[in-house]
Amino acid sequence: MPRSDGAGPPGAPPGTDAGTGAVLTIDLDAVAANYRRLKQQLGSVPCAAVVKADAYGLGAERVAPTLAACGCTTFFVAHLEEGIALRRVLADARIFVLIGPRADNAGAYSADHLMPTLNSPGEIETWASHVATRGAPLQAALHIDTGMNRLGLTMRDIDRLAADPGPLERLPLALVMSHLVVAEQPAHPLNAEQLQRFRTARQRVPPLARAKASFANSSGVFLGPDYHFDLGRPGAALYGLAPTDDRPNPMTQTVRLEARILQVRDVDAGESVGYGAAHLRLRPGRIATLPAGYADGYMRALSHRGRVFIGEYAAPIVGRVSMDLITVDVSDVPAHLAAPGNFATLIGPEMTPDQVGARAGTNGYEVLTQLSRRYHRNYIGGAATGSR
Repeated sequence: MPRSDGAGPPGAPPGTDAGTGAVLTIDLDAVAANYRRLKQQLGSVPCAAVVKADAYGLGAERVAPTLAACGCTTFFVAHLEEGIALRRVLADARIFVLIGPRADNAGAYSADHLMPTLNSPGEIETWASHVATRGAPLQAALHIDTGMNRLGLTMRDIDRLAADPGPLERLPLALVMSHLVVAEQPAHPLNAEQLQRFRTARQRVPPLARAKASFANSSGVFLGPDYHFDLGRPGAALYGLAPTDDRPNPMTQTVRLEARILQVRDVDAGESVGYGAAHLRLRPGRIATLPAGYADGYMRALSHRGRVFIGEYAAPIVGRVSMDLITVDVSDVPAHLAAPGNFATLIGPEMTPDQVGARAGTNGYEVLTQLSRRYHRNYIGGAATGSR
Protein backbone atom coordinates (compact mmCIF):
# COMPACT_ATOMS: atom_id res chain seq x y z
CA MET A 1 0.00 0.00 0.00
CA PRO A 2 1.49 3.38 -0.99
CA ARG A 3 3.01 5.55 1.71
CA SER A 4 3.53 9.27 1.69
CA ASP A 5 6.99 10.53 0.81
CA GLY A 6 6.07 14.22 0.83
CA ALA A 7 5.85 16.83 3.53
CA GLY A 8 4.69 15.96 7.02
CA PRO A 9 5.91 13.85 9.91
CA PRO A 10 7.93 10.70 9.16
CA GLY A 11 5.62 7.88 8.15
CA ALA A 12 2.64 10.18 7.58
CA PRO A 13 -0.13 8.49 5.60
CA PRO A 14 -1.02 9.97 2.20
CA GLY A 15 -3.54 12.77 2.35
CA THR A 16 -3.05 13.64 6.01
CA ASP A 17 -2.65 17.08 7.52
CA ALA A 18 -1.40 18.51 10.76
CA GLY A 19 -4.73 18.01 12.55
CA THR A 20 -5.16 14.32 11.84
CA GLY A 21 -5.07 11.98 14.81
CA ALA A 22 -5.70 8.57 13.24
CA VAL A 23 -5.98 7.69 9.56
CA LEU A 24 -7.53 4.63 7.94
CA THR A 25 -6.21 4.15 4.41
CA ILE A 26 -8.33 1.86 2.23
CA ASP A 27 -6.75 0.56 -0.95
CA LEU A 28 -9.49 0.02 -3.51
CA ASP A 29 -6.98 -1.31 -6.03
CA ALA A 30 -6.17 -4.07 -3.55
CA VAL A 31 -9.89 -4.91 -3.28
CA ALA A 32 -10.02 -5.09 -7.08
CA ALA A 33 -6.94 -7.31 -7.18
CA ASN A 34 -8.54 -9.67 -4.65
CA TYR A 35 -11.70 -9.86 -6.75
CA ARG A 36 -9.65 -10.76 -9.82
CA ARG A 37 -7.77 -13.40 -7.82
CA LEU A 38 -11.05 -14.98 -6.73
CA LYS A 39 -12.43 -14.88 -10.27
CA GLN A 40 -9.30 -16.67 -11.44
CA GLN A 41 -9.81 -19.34 -8.78
CA LEU A 42 -13.42 -19.86 -9.89
CA GLY A 43 -12.48 -20.30 -13.54
CA SER A 44 -15.54 -19.95 -15.75
CA VAL A 45 -17.95 -19.68 -12.79
CA PRO A 46 -19.18 -16.11 -12.17
CA CYS A 47 -18.03 -14.34 -9.02
CA ALA A 48 -20.39 -12.28 -6.85
CA ALA A 49 -19.36 -10.05 -3.95
CA VAL A 50 -20.61 -9.92 -0.38
CA VAL A 51 -20.66 -6.29 0.74
CA LYS A 52 -22.69 -6.62 3.93
CA ALA A 53 -21.71 -4.71 7.09
CA ASP A 54 -20.69 -1.72 4.95
CA ALA A 55 -18.35 -3.90 2.88
CA TYR A 56 -16.85 -5.41 6.04
CA GLY A 57 -16.18 -1.95 7.41
CA LEU A 58 -14.42 -0.54 4.34
CA GLY A 59 -17.37 1.47 2.99
CA ALA A 60 -19.82 -0.13 0.56
CA GLU A 61 -20.43 3.14 -1.29
CA ARG A 62 -16.76 3.13 -2.37
CA VAL A 63 -16.08 -0.60 -2.54
CA ALA A 64 -19.13 -1.67 -4.54
CA PRO A 65 -18.48 0.63 -7.54
CA THR A 66 -14.88 -0.59 -7.60
CA LEU A 67 -16.09 -4.19 -7.79
CA ALA A 68 -18.67 -3.31 -10.42
CA ALA A 69 -15.90 -1.74 -12.50
CA CYS A 70 -14.13 -5.12 -12.30
CA GLY A 71 -17.17 -6.81 -13.85
CA CYS A 72 -19.05 -7.87 -10.73
CA THR A 73 -22.80 -7.83 -11.38
CA THR A 74 -24.17 -9.69 -8.33
CA PHE A 75 -23.93 -8.48 -4.74
CA PHE A 76 -25.06 -9.81 -1.36
CA VAL A 77 -25.98 -7.82 1.73
CA ALA A 78 -27.42 -8.94 5.06
CA HIS A 79 -30.25 -6.50 5.80
CA LEU A 80 -32.96 -4.84 3.75
CA GLU A 81 -31.65 -1.39 4.69
CA GLU A 82 -28.22 -2.34 3.32
CA GLY A 83 -29.84 -3.42 0.06
CA ILE A 84 -31.77 -0.16 -0.27
CA ALA A 85 -28.58 1.84 0.34
CA LEU A 86 -26.62 -0.26 -2.17
CA ARG A 87 -29.31 0.22 -4.82
CA ARG A 88 -28.66 3.96 -4.59
CA VAL A 89 -25.06 3.25 -5.55
CA LEU A 90 -25.57 0.48 -8.11
CA ALA A 91 -28.58 1.02 -10.32
CA ASP A 92 -28.32 -2.13 -12.43
CA ALA A 93 -26.70 -4.78 -10.20
CA ARG A 94 -28.44 -7.91 -8.97
CA ILE A 95 -28.70 -7.48 -5.19
CA PHE A 96 -29.60 -10.35 -2.84
CA VAL A 97 -30.59 -9.70 0.77
CA LEU A 98 -29.63 -12.61 3.03
CA ILE A 99 -32.24 -11.95 5.73
CA GLY A 100 -35.67 -12.82 4.40
CA PRO A 101 -38.88 -10.79 4.05
CA ARG A 102 -41.70 -10.14 6.50
CA ALA A 103 -45.27 -9.37 5.54
CA ASP A 104 -44.76 -5.73 6.56
CA ASN A 105 -41.62 -5.12 4.48
CA ALA A 106 -41.96 -7.40 1.43
CA GLY A 107 -42.98 -4.44 -0.71
CA ALA A 108 -39.70 -2.67 0.00
CA TYR A 109 -37.77 -5.54 -1.62
CA SER A 110 -39.69 -5.31 -4.86
CA ALA A 111 -39.74 -1.50 -4.84
CA ASP A 112 -35.94 -1.42 -5.08
CA HIS A 113 -35.61 -4.59 -7.17
CA LEU A 114 -33.96 -6.48 -4.34
CA MET A 115 -34.09 -10.26 -4.15
CA PRO A 116 -34.78 -11.68 -0.68
CA THR A 117 -33.34 -14.93 0.57
CA LEU A 118 -36.10 -17.25 1.78
CA ASN A 119 -34.90 -19.02 4.91
CA SER A 120 -38.01 -20.80 6.18
CA PRO A 121 -41.40 -22.16 5.04
CA GLY A 122 -42.98 -19.06 6.57
CA GLU A 123 -40.84 -16.77 4.43
CA ILE A 124 -41.72 -18.81 1.35
CA GLU A 125 -45.42 -18.22 2.13
CA THR A 126 -44.81 -14.53 2.79
CA TRP A 127 -43.03 -14.00 -0.50
CA ALA A 128 -45.53 -16.13 -2.44
CA SER A 129 -48.37 -13.99 -1.07
CA HIS A 130 -46.52 -10.82 -2.05
CA VAL A 131 -45.85 -12.13 -5.55
CA ALA A 132 -49.53 -13.01 -5.93
CA THR A 133 -50.62 -9.50 -4.97
CA ARG A 134 -48.16 -7.94 -7.40
CA GLY A 135 -49.19 -10.21 -10.25
CA ALA A 136 -45.61 -10.22 -11.52
CA PRO A 137 -42.70 -12.68 -11.24
CA LEU A 138 -40.45 -11.44 -8.42
CA GLN A 139 -37.31 -13.50 -8.07
CA ALA A 140 -35.85 -14.68 -4.78
CA ALA A 141 -33.10 -16.94 -3.47
CA LEU A 142 -33.73 -19.94 -1.27
CA HIS A 143 -31.36 -20.97 1.51
CA ILE A 144 -30.90 -24.60 2.57
CA ASP A 145 -29.28 -25.23 5.94
CA THR A 146 -26.77 -28.04 5.42
CA GLY A 147 -25.02 -27.82 8.78
CA MET A 148 -24.81 -24.29 10.17
CA ASN A 149 -28.05 -24.52 12.18
CA ARG A 150 -28.78 -20.83 11.93
CA LEU A 151 -31.01 -19.75 9.04
CA GLY A 152 -32.24 -21.83 6.12
CA LEU A 153 -34.60 -24.68 5.35
CA THR A 154 -33.93 -27.74 7.46
CA MET A 155 -33.76 -31.25 6.07
CA ARG A 156 -37.26 -31.80 7.48
CA ASP A 157 -38.43 -28.80 5.46
CA ILE A 158 -36.83 -30.37 2.40
CA ASP A 159 -38.70 -33.62 3.12
CA ARG A 160 -41.99 -31.72 3.08
CA LEU A 161 -41.11 -29.87 -0.11
CA ALA A 162 -40.09 -33.13 -1.77
CA ALA A 163 -43.56 -34.49 -0.98
CA ASP A 164 -45.27 -31.27 -2.10
CA PRO A 165 -43.11 -28.88 -4.15
CA GLY A 166 -46.15 -26.75 -4.99
CA PRO A 167 -45.16 -23.74 -2.85
CA LEU A 168 -41.89 -23.43 -4.77
CA GLU A 169 -43.39 -24.12 -8.18
CA ARG A 170 -45.23 -20.80 -7.93
CA LEU A 171 -42.03 -18.85 -7.21
CA PRO A 172 -39.33 -17.85 -9.69
CA LEU A 173 -36.11 -18.83 -7.91
CA ALA A 174 -33.04 -16.92 -9.04
CA LEU A 175 -30.75 -18.95 -6.79
CA VAL A 176 -30.60 -21.81 -4.30
CA MET A 177 -27.79 -21.57 -1.80
CA SER A 178 -26.21 -22.92 1.35
CA HIS A 179 -23.39 -21.79 3.61
CA LEU A 180 -20.23 -23.67 4.54
CA VAL A 181 -19.34 -24.05 8.21
CA VAL A 182 -15.60 -24.89 8.26
CA ALA A 183 -14.42 -24.29 4.70
CA GLU A 184 -11.28 -22.56 6.02
CA GLN A 185 -10.20 -26.07 7.07
CA PRO A 186 -10.12 -27.93 3.73
CA ALA A 187 -9.62 -31.37 5.28
CA HIS A 188 -12.56 -31.09 7.70
CA PRO A 189 -15.10 -33.86 6.96
CA LEU A 190 -18.06 -31.52 7.41
CA ASN A 191 -17.23 -29.83 4.09
CA ALA A 192 -17.93 -33.03 2.13
CA GLU A 193 -20.97 -33.79 4.30
CA GLN A 194 -22.47 -30.39 3.58
CA LEU A 195 -21.76 -30.75 -0.11
CA GLN A 196 -23.59 -34.08 -0.23
CA ARG A 197 -26.58 -32.69 1.71
CA PHE A 198 -26.79 -29.75 -0.68
CA ARG A 199 -26.70 -31.97 -3.74
CA THR A 200 -29.26 -34.36 -2.28
CA ALA A 201 -31.67 -31.59 -1.31
CA ARG A 202 -31.56 -30.13 -4.81
CA GLN A 203 -32.09 -33.50 -6.43
CA ARG A 204 -35.14 -34.25 -4.31
CA VAL A 205 -37.02 -31.01 -5.05
CA PRO A 206 -37.40 -30.26 -8.78
CA PRO A 207 -37.63 -26.43 -8.47
CA LEU A 208 -34.32 -26.49 -6.57
CA ALA A 209 -32.68 -28.69 -9.20
CA ARG A 210 -33.68 -26.23 -11.92
CA ALA A 211 -32.43 -23.13 -10.11
CA LYS A 212 -28.84 -21.95 -10.30
CA ALA A 213 -26.84 -22.82 -7.19
CA SER A 214 -24.31 -21.02 -4.97
CA PHE A 215 -22.33 -22.73 -2.23
CA ALA A 216 -18.81 -21.32 -2.10
CA ASN A 217 -18.02 -18.48 0.29
CA SER A 218 -14.48 -17.04 0.37
CA SER A 219 -12.99 -20.22 1.80
CA GLY A 220 -15.21 -22.43 -0.33
CA VAL A 221 -13.80 -20.84 -3.48
CA PHE A 222 -10.50 -22.54 -2.58
CA LEU A 223 -12.05 -25.96 -1.93
CA GLY A 224 -12.15 -26.71 -5.65
CA PRO A 225 -14.65 -26.98 -8.53
CA ASP A 226 -17.01 -29.37 -6.72
CA TYR A 227 -17.99 -26.48 -4.47
CA HIS A 228 -18.26 -23.77 -7.11
CA PHE A 229 -21.63 -24.62 -8.74
CA ASP A 230 -23.03 -21.63 -10.67
CA LEU A 231 -21.91 -18.66 -8.58
CA GLY A 232 -19.16 -17.97 -6.06
CA ARG A 233 -20.01 -15.45 -3.35
CA PRO A 234 -16.83 -14.43 -1.51
CA GLY A 235 -16.82 -11.79 1.18
CA ALA A 236 -13.92 -11.72 3.64
CA ALA A 237 -11.25 -12.60 1.08
CA LEU A 238 -12.17 -9.53 -0.96
CA TYR A 239 -10.96 -7.43 1.95
CA GLY A 240 -7.67 -9.26 2.45
CA LEU A 241 -8.62 -11.78 5.14
CA ALA A 242 -7.08 -15.23 4.86
CA PRO A 243 -9.48 -17.78 3.31
CA THR A 244 -7.70 -20.88 4.59
CA ASP A 245 -5.90 -21.90 7.75
CA ASP A 246 -3.36 -24.28 6.23
CA ARG A 247 -1.50 -22.14 3.69
CA PRO A 248 -0.14 -18.61 3.22
CA ASN A 249 -2.76 -15.93 2.63
CA PRO A 250 -3.10 -15.42 -1.15
CA MET A 251 -5.06 -12.18 -0.77
CA THR A 252 -3.73 -8.62 -0.83
CA GLN A 253 -4.05 -6.49 2.29
CA THR A 254 -6.54 -3.66 1.82
CA VAL A 255 -6.29 -1.45 4.90
CA ARG A 256 -3.72 0.43 6.92
CA LEU A 257 -4.58 2.10 10.21
CA GLU A 258 -2.13 4.67 11.56
CA ALA A 259 -2.29 6.92 14.59
CA ARG A 260 -0.21 9.97 15.39
CA ILE A 261 1.91 9.89 18.54
CA LEU A 262 0.46 12.46 20.92
CA GLN A 263 2.99 12.36 23.75
CA VAL A 264 6.06 10.43 24.85
CA ARG A 265 7.04 10.37 28.51
CA ASP A 266 9.62 8.75 30.72
CA VAL A 267 8.33 6.41 33.41
CA ASP A 268 10.30 4.97 36.31
CA ALA A 269 10.34 1.44 37.64
CA GLY A 270 7.45 0.92 40.02
CA GLU A 271 5.12 3.39 38.27
CA SER A 272 1.87 2.21 36.72
CA VAL A 273 0.35 3.00 33.32
CA GLY A 274 -3.33 3.42 32.48
CA TYR A 275 -6.64 2.60 34.13
CA GLY A 276 -6.66 0.26 37.11
CA ALA A 277 -2.88 0.52 37.43
CA ALA A 278 -3.01 -2.66 35.38
CA HIS A 279 0.53 -2.27 34.04
CA LEU A 280 3.36 -1.87 36.55
CA ARG A 281 6.75 -0.88 35.22
CA LEU A 282 9.51 -3.29 36.14
CA ARG A 283 12.18 -1.05 34.62
CA PRO A 284 12.47 2.57 33.54
CA GLY A 285 11.31 3.28 30.02
CA ARG A 286 9.35 5.48 27.64
CA ILE A 287 5.60 5.37 26.97
CA ALA A 288 3.91 6.82 23.87
CA THR A 289 0.21 7.68 23.80
CA LEU A 290 -1.82 7.22 20.59
CA PRO A 291 -5.34 8.54 19.75
CA ALA A 292 -7.22 5.28 19.19
CA GLY A 293 -9.30 3.20 21.55
CA TYR A 294 -12.29 0.96 21.84
CA ALA A 295 -14.64 3.76 20.74
CA ASP A 296 -12.76 3.54 17.45
CA GLY A 297 -13.10 -0.22 17.25
CA TYR A 298 -9.60 -0.87 18.54
CA MET A 299 -10.61 -3.58 20.95
CA ARG A 300 -10.16 -3.47 24.70
CA ALA A 301 -9.15 -7.14 24.47
CA LEU A 302 -5.85 -5.92 22.97
CA SER A 303 -4.84 -4.55 26.37
CA HIS A 304 -1.40 -5.97 27.24
CA ARG A 305 -1.61 -8.19 24.13
CA GLY A 306 -1.57 -6.00 21.05
CA ARG A 307 1.35 -4.22 19.44
CA VAL A 308 1.91 -1.43 16.96
CA PHE A 309 4.80 -0.69 14.64
CA ILE A 310 6.81 2.50 14.47
CA GLY A 311 8.95 2.13 11.42
CA GLU A 312 10.29 -1.40 11.62
CA TYR A 313 10.13 -1.48 15.41
CA ALA A 314 7.38 -3.28 17.32
CA ALA A 315 5.97 -1.44 20.33
CA PRO A 316 3.75 -3.51 22.67
CA ILE A 317 0.56 -2.11 24.13
CA VAL A 318 0.94 -1.62 27.87
CA GLY A 319 -1.92 -0.85 30.18
CA ARG A 320 -5.54 -1.02 29.23
CA VAL A 321 -6.95 0.11 25.90
CA SER A 322 -9.27 2.95 26.87
CA MET A 323 -12.09 4.65 25.00
CA ASP A 324 -9.95 7.10 23.05
CA LEU A 325 -6.31 6.28 23.80
CA ILE A 326 -3.75 3.51 23.95
CA THR A 327 -0.29 3.52 25.50
CA VAL A 328 2.63 1.65 23.99
CA ASP A 329 6.11 0.88 25.25
CA VAL A 330 8.63 2.66 23.00
CA SER A 331 11.64 2.07 25.22
CA ASP A 332 13.35 0.08 22.44
CA VAL A 333 12.29 2.38 19.58
CA PRO A 334 14.76 5.06 18.49
CA ALA A 335 13.72 8.42 19.93
CA HIS A 336 13.69 10.16 16.55
CA LEU A 337 11.00 7.69 15.39
CA ALA A 338 8.98 7.52 18.61
CA ALA A 339 8.43 11.26 18.71
CA PRO A 340 5.24 13.31 19.00
CA GLY A 341 3.73 13.94 15.59
CA ASN A 342 5.08 10.76 14.00
CA PHE A 343 2.78 7.89 13.10
CA ALA A 344 2.48 4.36 14.42
CA THR A 345 0.87 1.57 12.41
CA LEU A 346 -1.90 -0.28 14.25
CA ILE A 347 -3.08 -2.37 11.27
CA GLY A 348 -1.06 -2.96 8.13
CA PRO A 349 1.32 -5.41 6.50
CA GLU A 350 3.30 -5.63 9.73
CA MET A 351 0.16 -6.46 11.75
CA THR A 352 -2.67 -7.69 9.53
CA PRO A 353 -6.34 -7.75 10.55
CA ASP A 354 -6.06 -11.52 10.99
CA GLN A 355 -3.07 -11.09 13.30
CA VAL A 356 -4.72 -8.30 15.27
CA GLY A 357 -7.78 -10.50 15.65
CA ALA A 358 -5.72 -13.42 16.89
CA ARG A 359 -4.11 -11.22 19.56
CA ALA A 360 -7.54 -9.99 20.62
CA GLY A 361 -8.95 -13.50 20.84
CA THR A 362 -11.25 -12.97 17.87
CA ASN A 363 -10.85 -12.90 14.08
CA GLY A 364 -10.07 -10.48 11.28
CA TYR A 365 -13.76 -10.16 10.41
CA GLU A 366 -14.47 -8.45 13.72
CA VAL A 367 -11.39 -6.25 13.41
CA LEU A 368 -12.50 -4.89 10.03
CA THR A 369 -16.18 -4.50 10.79
CA GLN A 370 -15.39 -2.55 13.98
CA LEU A 371 -13.37 0.12 12.14
CA SER A 372 -14.75 3.43 13.35
CA ARG A 373 -16.13 6.33 11.40
CA ARG A 374 -14.08 8.54 13.74
CA TYR A 375 -10.96 7.73 11.74
CA HIS A 376 -10.11 10.01 8.87
CA ARG A 377 -10.67 7.72 5.88
CA ASN A 378 -8.35 8.00 2.93
CA TYR A 379 -9.30 6.03 -0.20
CA ILE A 380 -6.67 5.29 -2.80
CA GLY A 381 -7.13 3.75 -6.25
CA GLY A 382 -10.25 2.06 -7.50
CA ALA A 383 -13.38 3.62 -8.95
CA ALA A 384 -13.40 6.51 -6.49
CA THR A 385 -10.44 8.23 -4.88
CA GLY A 386 -10.40 10.75 -2.08
CA SER A 387 -10.65 11.37 1.64
CA ARG A 388 -13.46 11.98 4.05
